[in-house]
Amino acid sequence: SVNCLDQHVEKSPNRVALIWERDEPGTAVHVTYRELLDLTCRLANTLKKYGIQKGDRVAIYMSVSPLSVAAMLACARIGAVHTVVFAGFSAESLAGRIMDSGCKAVITYNQGVRGGRTIELKATVDEAVKSCPSIKHVFVAQRTDNKVQMGDRDIPLDEEMTKADSVCAPESMDSEDMLFMLYTSGSTGKPKGIVHTQAGYLLYAALTHKYVFDYQEGDVFGCVADIGWITGHSYVVYGPLCNGATSVLFESTPVYPDPGRYWEVVQRLKINQFYGAPTAIRLLLNYGEEWVKKYDRSSLKVLGSVGEPINKEAWQWFYQVVGEGRCALVDTWWQTETGGICIAPRPSEEKAEIVPAMAMRPFFGIVPVLMDENGEVIEGNDVSGALCIAQPWPGMARTIHGDHQRFIDAYFKAYPGYYFTGDGAYRSQKGYYQITGRMDDIINISGHRLGTAEIEDAMADHPEVPETAVVGYPHKIKGEGAFAFIVLKEQTARVDHIKEELKTIVASKIAKYAVPDHILVVKRLPKTRSGKIMRRLLRKVVTEQSGNMGDVTTLDDPDVVKEILDAYQKYKEKSSS
Repeated sequence: SVNCLDQHVEKSPNRVALIWERDEPGTAVHVTYRELLDLTCRLANTLKKYGIQKGDRVAIYMSVSPLSVAAMLACARIGAVHTVVFAGFSAESLAGRIMDSGCKAVITYNQGVRGGRTIELKATVDEAVKSCPSIKHVFVAQRTDNKVQMGDRDIPLDEEMTKADSVCAPESMDSEDMLFMLYTSGSTGKPKGIVHTQAGYLLYAALTHKYVFDYQEGDVFGCVADIGWITGHSYVVYGPLCNGATSVLFESTPVYPDPGRYWEVVQRLKINQFYGAPTAIRLLLNYGEEWVKKYDRSSLKVLGSVGEPINKEAWQWFYQVVGEGRCALVDTWWQTETGGICIAPRPSEEKAEIVPAMAMRPFFGIVPVLMDENGEVIEGNDVSGALCIAQPWPGMARTIHGDHQRFIDAYFKAYPGYYFTGDGAYRSQKGYYQITGRMDDIINISGHRLGTAEIEDAMADHPEVPETAVVGYPHKIKGEGAFAFIVLKEQTARVDHIKEELKTIVASKIAKYAVPDHILVVKRLPKTRSGKIMRRLLRKVVTEQSGNMGDVTTLDDPDVVKEILDAYQKYKEKSSS
């Protein structure tokens, strides 16, 4: 909190810290470092008044705004641990995270606004906290003028902050005290609370922000990520503010009110660095160049891509059309667990080459290695393997909240002595790194990381669906989509009805983005003799590589492959008609 606020308030209190690009176009709000400190201290004092102390966990369920940033910094200031939950998650997802982390309070808005629609945030929190006995208070701020139901534990935040003192002495913290937790999907089981600590995390976020994007004093830094994701933590809040930058908070969507929104914002706010997701670029590319060319993008110096590997077509469009071929485009590889960017084309020697769609160069102190199936390091170039990191770095996660064993198992067991990223990578002839994708049952839908097991668990709640298997398949806009195979208890005429029910269940248990694009009913799933579902075969079916099924000798009944292929062909014919 002090590094992000007080040091800048002393030197340049009137420098703009945040530009809130609200959902309604043309209504940007500028917040200076002095104003943000004031907001943060008032919020911090309000939390303290209601018994929030050092070490307590606080959930933040809010859309992107100066107040949600102040909520994060207020927790940091009093030594509380924030866990931000993306405001698109369902009540059940929110409740699961609150219970796992043992939050004492939730900070939320009465409603959210996105893409011209109103989102019922407070109602979702009410639903969630019914099952969360640890919650003592719910702080409710006003984003819209609409009244919402207020109960005994609900506290009107804006009123309380008006009464609060605008000075709050920061808690003194150890470098390894917890700063925040952020939940992310694993390949099995429930989402895991990744723990980041004070000093190492902040240092790493600030350094990567400065050097990867060549941030210079006075630049307007535009990262359009939500604060609910690690990108929002590191490159909307902590990195830029620690460096005294002006950070843009983007509340809207890339296509509201039209597909020119990003570029209209770039022109109006004179954004210098633009950091976004490949899925949005792929979406906008379909609308054509005129939406981009309509606006002046001459302020742009660096473009960045985050969340998933960017494909060549999207890279070229982003580079040539958006950046007019004159901006460095940094394809950044990193994870919730790494705290900040680990592999990116910059920093490098001046004018060093950037290869399209490649993350290329490890950041200072990052030592990537590729491992083979036998756990041996692969030497030389023009090789592929499992991407690991050989030495610790300041931004790395310290544990999984409440389950250190799971932390060890997930990241350090597969290749002892190395951090295993879960990704596969290729090292080129020249020694540059290209990420090839996940090596486990995790898919990436529009930049959202999701374990297929989570979708399966949600669908398994349907009484008529005893078995499900979900795999990812290439999707033109989203990068990957979810394709579900289901087995029904008995043959029924209600198939379409059941499919709709399954979609509703997934949306309410996880979030709308997790809903499978396709659901295919099959007689049975391909299993090994020990009963493990061979998702690899299902992936071959949906990516239409059935001519190359690989080793099927471990299947308990190889005939199942033909059954599923027939069902898939019928489904495809029906869909295309």
